[in-house]
Amino acid sequence: MRFLDTNVLLRYLTADDMEKAGRAMALLSKVERSEEKVAVSPMVIFETVFTLQKRYGVPRERIRASLGDIISLRGLDLPNKYLYGRALELYGSKNISFADAFNAAYMESREIFEIYSWDTDFDGLEGLTRLEP
Repeated sequence: MRFLDTNVLLRYLTADDMEKAGRAMALLSKVERSEEKVAVSPMVIFETVFTLQKRYGVPRERIRASLGDIISLRGLDLPNKYLYGRALELYGSKNISFADAFNAAYMESREIFEIYSWDTDFDGLEGLTRLEP
């Protein structure tokens, strides 16, 4: 197993360097077929979302779809992988940060329905009650 860094995902998703994008695609194809096993950390996913949104201006729905496809690759190892699909769904459909979406997905998985926060972005999430300390 090897570690997959953010910049490989970014080259693939942005195709801003066609030569590297092609090489990234070839690697990800091997990961899909489980010919290659790679691990990514939560920070790789967070950094990818942040960079695509802030630097490249990629729409949330496109980030959700393309990163969701990558996370689902058979040969990709990511702790708590199932949480990212739900987090990307919330991120793509609500006007909240990916960090908040991930925290909401985490809370949901733990059956936690109340959050102490001053962040009003949580107010729009169904089944979640925000409490101010």
